Amino acid sequence: MAPIEFTKMNGCGNDFILIDNRDCRLEESQLPALVTGICRRGLSVGADGVILIEPSAQADFRWRFFNADGSPGEMCGNGARCAARFAVLHGIAGRELRFETAAGLITARVEGMQVRVNLTDPGELTLDRPLSLSGGEWRVATVNTGVPHVIARVPDVDALDVVAIGREIRRHPDFAPAGTNANFISMDAAGAILIRTYERGVEDETLACGTGAAAGALVAAETLGAASPVRLRTRSGEVLTVHFSRRGGRFCDLLQEGPARLVFTGRLHEEAWR
Repeated sequence: MAPIEFTKMNGCGNDFILIDNRDCRLEESQLPALVTGICRRGLSVGADGVILIEPSAQADFRWRFFNADGSPGEMCGNGARCAARFAVLHGIAGRELRFETAAGLITARVEGMQVRVNLTDPGELTLDRPLSLSGGEWRVATVNTGVPHVIARVPDVDALDVVAIGREIRRHPDFAPAGTNANFISMDAAGAILIRTYERGVEDETLACGTGAAAGALVAAETLGAASPVRLRTRSGEVLTVHFSRRGGRFCDLLQEGPARLVFTGRLHEEAWR
């Protein structure tokens, strides 16, 4: 197979491999092995996911998003910002654009490295839901911000074993069979909102999760009195800003802004995924 040109980008440390597949040259049968192969850290490029940019009849482009384990994802906030900037850098779209995802049409505005994207209106936010874990009962919130999320307020996210607890929540029978992402938020001494996320599909903690930050912002609004826009400091130390409105007792007009960093470009050879 001929080498495949790719771009490596990240949003607040949540990293992705982006491939321009508008000529649809990648065969469907190849994709599972390709995605899992090139996302391996150490053995290949390494990433939390892969984004394919493809033709769309209703928008500037269509994306297909794959988690590192090869599973398709409906939406990814950090990935959406990277895809939008990729499209501008490659002349696929202008600075104001829209693209097609499995979660619906997404609009974006690109200002250099900073990108703002709309997210689909969230599902119903449920607060104070009991959840039985091996260490006892937790009280959590749940909301779908393009993908399902559980959000738990904790005294100190830095003191938490996010991988162990996040993995248990992710695979909890209450959320079967699809599973869920698990997010943990707290406030530091200066009043900043901190967030850490265990991501379904990556099956590990990531340095940031865009849709998770959106979910965390809505919980902070309901339980901490935070007003829009809400700024959340991710595990990478970078900040995601979430805007929202309320209408009819529900959250709407969800927007997220943050960096979409261009890291490097290159060519993938078959050895990268074999």
